[in-house]
Order: sequence, then structure tokens, then C-alpha cells
Amino acid sequence: MLISLDDRLSFEKSKPGRRGVTLPRDRFCSKDPLREVPKHLLRQSPLLFPEMSEPEIIRHFINLSRKNFSVDTHFYPLGSCTMKYNPKVNEWAARQEKFTALHPLQSEDTTQGILEILYEVEQGLKEITGMDRFTMQPAAGAHGELTGMMLVRAYHASRGDSARRKVLVPDSSHGTNPASAALLGFHVVEVKSNEHGCVDLDDLKRHLDDQVACLMLTNPNTLGLFEKNILEITRLVHEKGGLLYYDGANLNALLGLARPGDMGFDIIHVNLHKTFATPHGGGGPGAGPVGVKKHLIPFLPAPLVEKTVEGYRWAAGDARSIGRVKLFHGNTGVIIRAYTYLKVLGREGLLKVSEAAILNANYLKEKLKSFFQVAISGPCMHEFVLSLKDCGSRGVHAGDVGKRLLDFGFHAPTVHFPMVVPEALMIEPTETESKETMDLFVAAMEQIAQEIETDPENVRNAPYTLPVRRPNDVLAARKPILSYKDMLREKVSLAEVPA
Repeated sequence: MLISLDDRLSFEKSKPGRRGVTLPRDRFCSKDPLREVPKHLLRQSPLLFPEMSEPEIIRHFINLSRKNFSVDTHFYPLGSCTMKYNPKVNEWAARQEKFTALHPLQSEDTTQGILEILYEVEQGLKEITGMDRFTMQPAAGAHGELTGMMLVRAYHASRGDSARRKVLVPDSSHGTNPASAALLGFHVVEVKSNEHGCVDLDDLKRHLDDQVACLMLTNPNTLGLFEKNILEITRLVHEKGGLLYYDGANLNALLGLARPGDMGFDIIHVNLHKTFATPHGGGGPGAGPVGVKKHLIPFLPAPLVEKTVEGYRWAAGDARSIGRVKLFHGNTGVIIRAYTYLKVLGREGLLKVSEAAILNANYLKEKLKSFFQVAISGPCMHEFVLSLKDCGSRGVHAGDVGKRLLDFGFHAPTVHFPMVVPEALMIEPTETESKETMDLFVAAMEQIAQEIETDPENVRNAPYTLPVRRPNDVLAARKPILSYKDMLREKVSLAEVPA
């Protein structure tokens, strides 16, 4: 099989003796005893690194970058993940040397700038969410969920209410919700959705008793729908002595429009890396600050930033604090980006973010319902879900449509989620996409819909334009090739990807 020079691994391009850089021999062998590396710490076996010239290295990584899909290169309508464009001024701010050179063990008097930023972001989040206090420690959304459930456990324990071991989770929730609760030993109970895609109040009432510790809820939910009965839901749970946890993954739809704290939620995590524009594709970076109402402040992780007449300082936590959930003070690089985003947009700008996100989602939904079935009819919030169950008769699944979109230059939406919708395709255009971009996406979806009818095999075998097409998922799970050595052992080339 003919392989393009650009498609080979760096190891396959390697030639003995080629060097992209030459380091001085005394770089790590200085006569200065403080810089001398002890012999017992020196590597005994040679490193397995490709040997390439500088032009080869540059071309290799530039060509790899051209193959990537990202929010900077493609439309990325990944439902429930809010993969919107990230303004470069945020990156500029986070890269400033006076931030990047900070050390978490520096004294308060030498870190007043970053302490002020942590304080200001907290004040902004309090105003946006209606909460009374935030910890900035959690490193991501799921970490925030875990922290929130630790707060739930600590709150009930402080009241001598150890029997509350049941956590209610809607059937349309993010999978991290039940996982976070189960990790702390809670018994997870599923609450059904009604025919309108929202929480079934009758089913909720059936599960409410004196063992309920918390209801975890996303609003708007993962179907992109606002829970119309949210005030009734929070009242019912509170009457039974339970707490309400707000999964902030979909907060991008509510900025300036509604506040979880006003709905009756006790705890919330906020995905700074979704709502306030930080790149988080590929698993990071992230930040998931957790906010609470007044009755839960004593249980927050410590220390917390406080503003005094002398400046900003770290305040020791209450004796009831759950303790640290992260070694230091949170992912400050992401927090700085969020700070910049908040300051640039302000109140009016944040309101426009949500209004545009909702408008874009409804525009796309109305366009696409001509070709595919919408899971729940009627207006949506920031995202919506299509159901491709009728395409099953042609042998085409939601994942196939996602793969085919790659050939048109669009990243796939979320496929096969939420689980309550058969063959789900979950789409979130965000506020940062233009009408022209969305119209191109609609045209691609229309062509795919036609192909499903006339040439379904073409859709089932996509993509065709990427260097790696369709890995064998079963083989990849049973015999994963995780390194170049694995590839040599299995005698497989990346060009030989099984269909």
C-alpha cells in the first residue's frame, strides 16, 4: 500500500544519526556540584526517540496539526460540551509571565494579583448563579460534582442524618452524575422523564422519602429543555429534607436570564472551560468551581480568599470543612481566562451570549427537522437532540452520520447520548457560529440524509478524507496499540487500520 510521507510516524521517518538539535555536552554535567546529576539517577538504557532533522521535525508536527479538528479550525457542534470559539485575548492574559512564574507556596504579600483575580471571579460567579460562596479548587466538572456530593454527605452527617444515602438522578443526566454519587457510597436512583423530556413529577414523588440526600439536576437538561416545573421540583425535595445539586454543564444557556440559586438549588458546579471560554477538547484543561448557599458555606474546602482593608488573604476554613480537594488553589490558568472573558463581556455581553446560543440552536433545529426527526418538538434552549432511529432500516446509525460529517469538515455532534433517545444526535452550535457556517452544516446534513436513502453504504463506511478511518473498536479494546513498540510487536502499520 502506498503511504504518503506525511502519514508516517516520526519513528518511521527516523534515520540514525540525524539531529534536529545538538546540546552542549556539559549542559547537564557542570562542574557546579549543585547541578551535577548523581550517577545512580542517570538513565542506563537508551531513550527510544526518533532521529530527525529540524526541517523534518517542523514539517511533521505542522502536518499533524493540520489533521486536527478543533474549535479554531472547524465547526464543533458537540452537544452538552459547549465547544465554542475561545477569544485569543484570554490566552494572552493567561500567558503573562507574572502569572506563569507564580508558585503556589508564595506568601500572600507577593501574590496579591492572583488573589484578586480569584476573588473577582468568585464575585462574578456568585452574581451569575445566585450562590453565596465558591471554592475555586475543583479541577473540572466531574471533580466539582464529587466535591458537591462530599458537601452533601458532610451536611447530613453534621445533622446526625446518616440514613440519607439515596441520590436521585434523572434518566437524561450526564453519566458523571451517578458516577460521582456512587463513588462516595450513595445509592443512586433513576428518575424517569415524561413525554415532554422533563422530570416526571409523579415518578419523582414516588422516590422522595426521608432517605433522600440529594437530587442532581441539569437545567436546561441534556435534551436542551428548560425544566418548567423547576420550582415545584425544588420545593418537593426540600420538603423531604433533601438538597439540590445543579450540574452547571449547560449554564451557557442561562447567563443573565435565570439563576440556579433563585430556582432553589443549594450547590452548583460551574464549568469555566465550557461557559467562560477555555479550550477543553481532548480532556483538558478544566476548572469546576463549586458554589453553595449560606447553610453549606462551613463545609466548603479551605482556604478561601477574603478581601480585607489590607488586601487579599487566605482565610482558614471552618472546623466542618471537607478539607482540600486539590493540592493548591485550583487551575489558575483557566481561572485567569475566565476572568478575562467576564471582564471583556460584562453583564450585557454575557446576556447576549445566552440569547445568541438559544437563537442559533433553534435556527438549526428548525432547519434540520426537514431531514431528521427531532426528539422533542417545540422550542429548545442552547442545544437539541435528533433521533436517527428511522435510519436503522437502512443500516445507518447516529455514529455513522457523525463520521460522515468529518468528510464535510465538521466535527461530529455528540452521538448516542442522551440514552433516553434512540440513535441520538445531540447538537449545540453555541453563540459563536455565524449563520453562514450553520447553513453549510445544514447543507451537509441534507446531503447525508439523501445518501442514507440512496447510498447508505457510503455513510456506513465514512470517513474517507482522514488519515485514519474506522478502527476496529472491539480489537482496539482487546489488543490496544498504545506505543510504537506495541505496533512493532503486532507488526501493524497505522495505514493498515481495520474497517
